Amino acid sequence: MKKTKKIVLAGIFVAMIVILSRFLSIKLPGYKIGFSYIPIYLSGILLGPMYTAIVGGLADLIGSTLFPFGSYFVGYTISATLNGAIYGWMLHKRFKQDISDKEFLIRLTIATLISKLVVNGVLNTIWIAITQDKAFFVIVGARMIKELIMIPIQIISIFALEKALRPAIFKFLKGDD
Repeated sequence: MKKTKKIVLAGIFVAMIVILSRFLSIKLPGYKIGFSYIPIYLSGILLGPMYTAIVGGLADLIGSTLFPFGSYFVGYTISATLNGAIYGWMLHKRFKQDISDKEFLIRLTIATLISKLVVNGVLNTIWIAITQDKAFFVIVGARMIKELIMIPIQIISIFALEKALRPAIFKFLKGDD
């Protein structure tokens, strides 16, 4: 994919994440439930780890600057950047090589498990404990339950969405030949 196309897509994904996470999500104490995971997964599939890490970090930075939920904390930006890098690293080869649906599903599952349990479940819980002055072990259990519930939802929705968008993505990428 050409660099210009990657930069344009990255900007679109950043805008989508900001809108979905700041305006179209349900905010509860210590939780945020929404669909902002979709553009970051699609960015990982299309753009790779470097661009997707930047997309994740910029989306968090721009969202927290323009539409803050509280004071800015760099830990959340680190988590968003890590999530982007994980998705890009695990999912990007989908359209560069002929990866079967089974292999893609395995990669998707591994990326989601690492992201949800390690980054969101542990790191973000540490950030919440620091910023909200709560005991880590008090909130980690409830947060892990939420992450465990979201794992199959995200895997199924992203797998189905990728499969539905595959013809359009191939057509989009074919213009680079």
